[in-house]
Amino acid sequence: MNKLVSTKWLHQNLNHPDIIVLDASIRATAERNTPNTLLKTIPGARYFDLKKTFSDPNSPFPNTIPNETQFEDECQNLGIHINSKIVVFDSLGIYSSPRVWWLFQAMGHNDISVLDGGLPAWIFSSFSTENRAVKQYKLGDFKATLQTKYIKYYEDVLENVRTKTFTIVDARSEGRFNGSVDEPRKHLKSGHIPDSINIPYGEVLANGKFKSVSELKTLFDKNYSDKKELVFSCGSGLTACIVMLANVIAFNKSRAIYDGSWTEWAERQNLKTDVL
Repeated sequence: MNKLVSTKWLHQNLNHPDIIVLDASIRATAERNTPNTLLKTIPGARYFDLKKTFSDPNSPFPNTIPNETQFEDECQNLGIHINSKIVVFDSLGIYSSPRVWWLFQAMGHNDISVLDGGLPAWIFSSFSTENRAVKQYKLGDFKATLQTKYIKYYEDVLENVRTKTFTIVDARSEGRFNGSVDEPRKHLKSGHIPDSINIPYGEVLANGKFKSVSELKTLFDKNYSDKKELVFSCGSGLTACIVMLANVIAFNKSRAIYDGSWTEWAERQNLKTDVL
């Protein structure tokens, strides 16, 4: 499947028997930004709960990738099959949906696309919505096989500070990256991993959609000149996936995420403030 699909394409293919539509909207973020669309979803969409169901409940860090068994079981509970063709969207246009795209890639399932523009674009196109509701689905036969090449861990990043094998691309705002703006987690200092570069995730988007391939190539070429592998980071591994997917759209490479991102790095490097 294409990395992105349009609302027109999804509308035309919504009833295809192999297509499963996943709503990856994050409740707290949706309530803050789009309260009137919080309970609306695309007809037939299945709710993919990133925070509660598809993150490691035992991790001290937010949004940590779950293990194969958890991911496989929860996908089966959503009725997802080995041959399912998945389209994922969220209520902000492009926000949490790229994280889901990456999760499926990391679990060995490549038949997944992001709905460009998400729910706002769907509503703007005057396509119908329905109220989100909890539903039960016939158990799927989805299988997960972890692709470790798509994940970097703290130890990998720590070693890379010495070896400079890959380049970290940080998707946080410029202020958080350069240390002039506080982190959302007040006990952690802002700043960045040594030798990383900054491409705030908003720079790869325009009006809630990804910029064109040519615009994305220009953006990356402006910020990145060497030929090292790229690894993407942010505050907690979520918006890193937006910039990662933008790079895949432009160059079809570099799918690796530092899953712990700045939260783990700052905690383990003891980069703490005096705030308790």
